[in-house]
Amino acid sequence: MCISTGEAVFSGTIVYCGRQHHQVHGLIHVLGYQNTAVNLADGPNAMLLHLPTRQLTPHHFLSTGRSGDVLHRMVAAVERSAATDDGMAWMSGEPQTVQVFDHDVYTVLLADDPTAVRAALQQVPPHRRPDLEPDLLAFYADRFPDHTIAVCCFDNADAQRAKPLLLWYAPLDPDRLTVPALDSHTGKAPDLDADVPVDHWVLLSTDQAPADWGTPVDHPGDMRHRLRTFLPTAVMGRRYGEEQVLPNGDFTISHRDLLAGDLDRIERLQPAHR
Repeated sequence: MCISTGEAVFSGTIVYCGRQHHQVHGLIHVLGYQNTAVNLADGPNAMLLHLPTRQLTPHHFLSTGRSGDVLHRMVAAVERSAATDDGMAWMSGEPQTVQVFDHDVYTVLLADDPTAVRAALQQVPPHRRPDLEPDLLAFYADRFPDHTIAVCCFDNADAQRAKPLLLWYAPLDPDRLTVPALDSHTGKAPDLDADVPVDHWVLLSTDQAPADWGTPVDHPGDMRHRLRTFLPTAVMGRRYGEEQVLPNGDFTISHRDLLAGDLDRIERLQPAHR
């Protein structure tokens, strides 16, 4: 359900991508990511997410605060619709190759050059500092040269109380919504020829949809205004699971197909080889 630096089991993954014209930041994508993690490594572990943007800083990560159920509320909205149908602080200074900061229970490393991550691990507290296979970092450098890589480090206790990751960015392709879903839980580079089990809710939104598109989301009334400006009023989504296996890859859909509500056009996307 994701890529980890050590052996782990991830279940109940929820991934969200929304396309919107933000009143301050312009045309952006908003990514949400949450799962249940069981760390089987002897020590700390980390999730790796490849994000289709060239510029990412701690400022782009959104605190959910007391609204930690934001992604579950989106799932609930989609499930209700299906039932009806069926009956952080900015880091100052010059841009750095690797930025290290704390967000919720994670110590996050943001890298535009994945091969630089190992040297930056010394900035991660020892109880969260994972072992990283050089081959895994080389895989990201080779397959995702234009992406930013987020290494989200956690220890055994952290995994049980993590809130959803929520962040925004200027996407490489504004008209294609993609969420990371490559799968490898051994610390090794993912096998792109493998079929892998899936356990995902894939949630999507766009602020250009007509009024009757999707299902309204019941956000809490006391949600902070800044967080609310990044979240959708309505979503569409699809559940992937129930012993289902798919080719290893990310989930992606064009904005045109999303506007049409045609979730059958969701595809599995594999990275190109340079």
